[in-house]
Amino acid sequence: MADRMKILFLCTGNSCRSQMAEGWARHLKTDVIEPYSAGIETHGLNPQAVKVMAEAGVDISGQRSKHVDEVKSIPFDYVVTVCDNANETCPFFPGKVKRFHVSFEDPPRLAKTAGSEEQALGHYRRVRDEIRRFVESLPAGLESQE
Repeated sequence: MADRMKILFLCTGNSCRSQMAEGWARHLKTDVIEPYSAGIETHGLNPQAVKVMAEAGVDISGQRSKHVDEVKSIPFDYVVTVCDNANETCPFFPGKVKRFHVSFEDPPRLAKTAGSEEQALGHYRRVRDEIRRFVESLPAGLESQE
């Protein structure tokens, strides 16, 4: 397992999208990916993200929101920014790391305009499923972009 690809999923607050991506990678790709997540800031683990991931059979409740500085010493193969703000403010990572950007909508922001709790969770579920499809394409999806 030592030859697994190290991937950092980076977003603004490491509360939702990057946490979902790390959870999916642990659930679906643990044989080929050593996943991490972090944020430009830390906003804590989003409870709705935890809820919708649990609905899909993935427990991310043990993960925690981490600042990117906590993981900068890890020799990543890829840093994947999952939101536009993180892409624009992504810090420099030394070494052979490759950057990749994929923009997922922000469920907490979308949920603010929802008319009900169920509609709000619908935004989280949609983004959760989009992130799953992206993670299912890994690592080939990243390597084909080089």
